[in-house]
Amino acid sequence: MLKAAILLSLLATAASLFGGLFFLVRDAGHSRRLLQALYLRVGLATLTLALIAWGFLSGQLVSHVTW
Repeated sequence: MLKAAILLSLLATAASLFGGLFFLVRDAGHSRRLLQALYLRVGLATLTLALIAWGFLSGQLVSHVTW
């Protein structure tokens, strides 16, 4: 369930990235939609990092790196 939430938030972040690109090209950067897409992307990235940290701290995500 946690991995699905992380994947969903990463996909939403990518969608917000492309939405911001669309608003940049279409509105030539003169509307608030580009700024709102940036705020959404920062919020989603924060959520993704929080989910990953919570997964490692709770033991639901484990790293198998040997170093």
